[in-house]
Amino acid sequence: MNALLRAHPGDLAFVDIETTGGPTQHDSITEVGIVQVDEDGVREWSTLVRPASRIPDYIRRLTGIDDDMVASAPRFAEIADEVFDRLDGRLFIAHNARFDHGHLRAAFRRAGLDIRPQVLCTVKLSRRLFPDHRRHGLDHLIERHGLMVADRHRALGDAQLLWQFWQKIHDRFPAGHIEAAVRELIGHPSLPPHLDPEQIAGLPDSPGVYLFYGERATGAADGHLPLYIGKSTRLRSRVLSHFAADHSSDRELSLSQQVRHVEWIATAGEIGALLEEARLVKQLQPTHNRQLRRNRELCTWRLATDIVGDWRLELVHAADLDFGRRDDLYGFFRNRREATNRLRALARDHALCPPLLGLDRHPRGARCFDFQLKRCHGACHGSESPQAHAQRLIDALHALKVEHWAWPGPIGLREGEATHVIDGWRWLGTATDEATLARLLEAGRPAFDLDIYKILVKAVKRLSVVKL
Repeated sequence: MNALLRAHPGDLAFVDIETTGGPTQHDSITEVGIVQVDEDGVREWSTLVRPASRIPDYIRRLTGIDDDMVASAPRFAEIADEVFDRLDGRLFIAHNARFDHGHLRAAFRRAGLDIRPQVLCTVKLSRRLFPDHRRHGLDHLIERHGLMVADRHRALGDAQLLWQFWQKIHDRFPAGHIEAAVRELIGHPSLPPHLDPEQIAGLPDSPGVYLFYGERATGAADGHLPLYIGKSTRLRSRVLSHFAADHSSDRELSLSQQVRHVEWIATAGEIGALLEEARLVKQLQPTHNRQLRRNRELCTWRLATDIVGDWRLELVHAADLDFGRRDDLYGFFRNRREATNRLRALARDHALCPPLLGLDRHPRGARCFDFQLKRCHGACHGSESPQAHAQRLIDALHALKVEHWAWPGPIGLREGEATHVIDGWRWLGTATDEATLARLLEAGRPAFDLDIYKILVKAVKRLSVVKL
């Protein structure tokens, strides 16, 4: 027993839980199994737990645990003290440990307890000890090491498999070798189990963009499925913060469980990181990014005059206009409905006439419905002059006015040693040498992009502008 404990100078707890598949903030644990190992020997303990919701069919088929089995089981809060005592002061060992530890720690917090054990993931340990093998799931460990399966996908049965794995590796490796691996893994607890630490060894703590990829997929970049793209002025700190927060955030937990590959692109500064992030999200469409998505229906209101000189508004699409070159555009909207709703709100707030704005059909010269409700000053039937109504419309639209491109051609924004080349609020690319700069200026302009526009409007006020 002493040799089996030497890898960690303390007591051990091999842990597994089963859940409904629900998030950590809900009572989703259905079973807890613990194998305690210390100088006094080996003790096994398990209990079913009654969750807050029904057990889905796919979970029932996987674990064999159904609603009838847990109907009379205790809530986690009723057994929290006992589970705490069995884990407190021990090395918490689990397969894909962030999942088990994350759910248990959240359940303890709801019960008013806080447990902070050292955590060892056997996925990471297997990868460290057997680097020639690609797969380290529990079923692969069973086959590779000849583990005896008693009750697969039940909490105690899987915890027993981890205890068997611990014994197998001590038969194969010197205790000092395992001790060094455990010490290193416990000292670096923030990486997901399926992520090779070598991938982030060179991450700089400087500005740039990082890319998380999942399992290999046909057609994906480098064979991997893009999961998430982010940016930071301190890449290393930001990337590690994702994995440090996965116990408290279901979104981060889900992301860390899926990450298999990490890449990054260094940039000259914050503006470069913002631009690169916006470009890559649209290009790769990662599954976890909610913002910066491509929008093909982008439109704006154009204020024009008709043949008799009356002001009128027309909705035009980004694909039909050179946005930056015009000085008569107001607002950016994701679609026609959003644009119309915003104009109706302006009409209501400024007592403008909806028929004159093209929002309602109404006989020319007749009093509109809004006038009868005292929400229109009467331009529809002559109580207000067209000029006065037009001026109030221009005043109402002022806050929505699209920033006019003030330069006759492309310019450069200097950020460190890099130059961001832009023209008409379009980002042509970033150059760090004369050859790249010349190539960017010769290339065609990309389509107008709202997110790039917002970044550049702020950037020209912060960075040095160079005429090109």
